[in-house]
Amino acid sequence: MSVRNRIVVKIGSSLLANDGRLTLKYAFMHGLLADIAQLREEGYDVVLASSGSVALGLNSIKKSPEEAGVLDKQAAAACGQPLLLNAYKQVAHEHGFDIAQILVTLEDLEERRRFLNTKNTIQRLFEHGIMPIVNENDTITTEEIRVGDNDRLAAKVAQMIQADHLILLTNIDGLYDRNPEDPEARFIETVEDVSEYLEVTTGTSSLGSGGMLTKMRAANMAQNAGVNTLIGEGVIDRPVSGILKGERRHTRCIAKGTPASSWAVWLTNRLHRAGGLVIRQDAAAKLRESKAGVGHEDIVKIHGDFQKGDVLHVYDEDGEELARGLTNFSSDETMVLARHADQDVEELLGYHARPEIINRDNMVMLEDNHLPWDAPTKSLKLVAS
Repeated sequence: MSVRNRIVVKIGSSLLANDGRLTLKYAFMHGLLADIAQLREEGYDVVLASSGSVALGLNSIKKSPEEAGVLDKQAAAACGQPLLLNAYKQVAHEHGFDIAQILVTLEDLEERRRFLNTKNTIQRLFEHGIMPIVNENDTITTEEIRVGDNDRLAAKVAQMIQADHLILLTNIDGLYDRNPEDPEARFIETVEDVSEYLEVTTGTSSLGSGGMLTKMRAANMAQNAGVNTLIGEGVIDRPVSGILKGERRHTRCIAKGTPASSWAVWLTNRLHRAGGLVIRQDAAAKLRESKAGVGHEDIVKIHGDFQKGDVLHVYDEDGEELARGLTNFSSDETMVLARHADQDVEELLGYHARPEIINRDNMVMLEDNHLPWDAPTKSLKLVAS
């Protein structure tokens, strides 16, 4: 069987819903799915990461985007999701293919087993010639437990399926070095180091939850997974292929080679910080030299309430993020072990275990191309009593 190229296409709410009336833009949807149908004929497997359910459901609950709170948005998503998917299904059938819906939560992307289950579902849909449409399950998520934007969700899906390209369609033609309304603004065709542009990428649309900043963060996640990211305008005529084939101006974020493994990519590309550890400078030096994992005697501070198996961010005492890895203990157990480093683990916890908080085999050192997470400034638990 021939190998098919894989692309993930992210569509923002502003492309699918009219800003004032909050009704579906059928012309854009027809242009999008006609283009995808042609790409499928040319040998592409496509996943669509589609926003729009909240925007389309606001009319049903008689709320505007400005006044809608979290509960309103959850209810609007419940009303808008069937409208959106019914439209996708009808238009896709007109172009000779079928679609399926995959609703995910933060845990589905951050917890390894659920991540792999989602990947397997997408793979099986590909085998049957069905296009998956992925969206966050906005009916049950809150601000504290949500992905937050479909740009990074799309990047996680691109990582998941080992896509060739991530295509982020928006309402402008790409990245500029400042506000594009500024006459001096310069268009950026190619990005290698995303961090250079983070300060100039603020602002969101009235309907969406992300702006160019989230697109840069998504592009960095994709880069580290070996995926090229293309950012361009979502026009009606050939919105995807025009960018993919270089026929229309867009910004291209270059992939950082081939990742070491899918495990390392999953471990380092996080959407949520479960917790963190601050370790002593001598332990940090050993970590950089690839000599050890993180022992309970190395810890200076602990952040967050985490459970065994969560991915922790590891910092030195200067606040530099060094690594990310799976913890062998909960935050409470880690605190006990760190405060009594000279005592036996079994005496302290009541069961036998190795004293390492993070084993070297379950940890990945961050490379220069990863965007680090700043060390938390609040709620840090001091190990010393």
